Parts: sequence; C-alpha cells; structure tokens
Amino acid sequence: KKQATEQYKEIIMSKIALVDDDRNILTSVSMTLEAEGFEVETYNDGQQAYEAFTKKLPDMAVLDIKMPRMDGMDLLQRLRQKSAMPVIFLTSKDDEIDEVLGLRMGADDYVKKPFSQRLLVERIRALLRRQDAVDGNVVAETEDTKVIERGELRMDPLRHAVAWKGQDVSLTVTEFLLLQALAQRPGFVKSRDQLMDVAYDDQVYVDDRTIDSHIKRLRKKLRMVDPEFSAIETLYGIGYRY
Repeated sequence: KKQATEQYKEIIMSKIALVDDDRNILTSVSMTLEAEGFEVETYNDGQQAYEAFTKKLPDMAVLDIKMPRMDGMDLLQRLRQKSAMPVIFLTSKDDEIDEVLGLRMGADDYVKKPFSQRLLVERIRALLRRQDAVDGNVVAETEDTKVIERGELRMDPLRHAVAWKGQDVSLTVTEFLLLQALAQRPGFVKSRDQLMDVAYDDQVYVDDRTIDSHIKRLRKKLRMVDPEFSAIETLYGIGYRY
C-alpha cells in the first residue's frame, strides 16, 4: 500500500463498504481503494451488505443501484433509518431518474458507470473530509464550527446536530453543509454554484439538479417536524435564501 500523505492522514484508514453484483467492479475498485490506504469490505448484493451493516457500520458505503435480492435504493432507505453516514451511488449513464431519486432518498453523491477510479477516489476523500469536519475533528473555533441559532433553528456543527422547534432533525453530511451555508447568512442569496463549492471539492463537478435534489430532501426532513416550514426560499434562476 502507498504511504499515507499528511493531507489524508485522518481519513486514510477509513472503512469503505463496496456493494455491487459485478465482481469485476468489486475486484478492481477494492484493489484501487486498498492501494490508496482504505480498508475495504465487499458485498455482492444489498441483502448481504445490510446483514453486515446491522452488526457494524462502515465509515462510508458505495452502492450500485440495480442488484439482486435487495437493490441499492432499498438498502439506502434502510440505512437512512439508522445512520447518516456518507453514501455514494454507482449509476449507469441512462439512470438519470435513479440519480435524482437516490439523492432525494439521502445519497450524498453519485458516480456514473463507466467511471474513472481516480474520480471515485477523489469523491470518497471529499465526502470523508466533510464528514470529518462535521464530526467535530477541528480544534480551533471557526465560523464553520460555531453554534448557529436562527429563530426556530439550532445547528451545532461540532456535534453534527440540528434541531427545529426543539425537535432533532437527522441530516446527511451534504444536507447539513447546505443548511449551514444558508443559515450562516440569513437574507443573503446563495447561488447554486456557491452551494456546490460548499458541498463539494473543486475537483468534483455536479450539476444544478444535484443541489436542487439535496435542497428538496432537506426541506422534506424539516417539514416532517414542522409541516409549515418555509425558511428556505427558492429564487428561480438565482439560487436559495434562508
């Protein structure tokens, strides 16, 4: 295995679950990730992975969508009932509907097949860095670690905790960062490009629809505790405002 660089020191031993019914993908991707210093567990279908996850969760999961026994969507839905860990979907180039649905269900990102393994590694690292930040692995207090209180909203970045009207709201890493970016400057408009910069590293490109899907799910989660929630405003053609 390659020596870990200082930049990736904190995430290099993270455990990645790779779930796909294509054995070639399992073999090649797991070899690449292990060469980068990650610990990898592979599963041939969603059911096999879910049974393992009930015993111990990995740090991140990379899921194929179409699999026998239990597909990626069903596995994600079950995961989100117990964990907000980062999840990346692997989709085929014709699965645009699945991509949107996956994001709405709580996936953090997706990569289209056939994909560059280097791109997948970069996206995994980006998500783990973000997870590391929201888990509170930051010593000095910064603007991004301060508790935010905006009316009925309370966000504690160091605890990755969100409450609306005193009720806890479970958010994924991406959803948390987007809400934090909007709530830090109430009344100011954030364009989709600005929100992309908050949620994704520079080397990762996502389109407008990805941000829109995350915002839609974020609103849905907040409306589950308050059906009248309307604090995130859409400015069509411009962006979003808290």
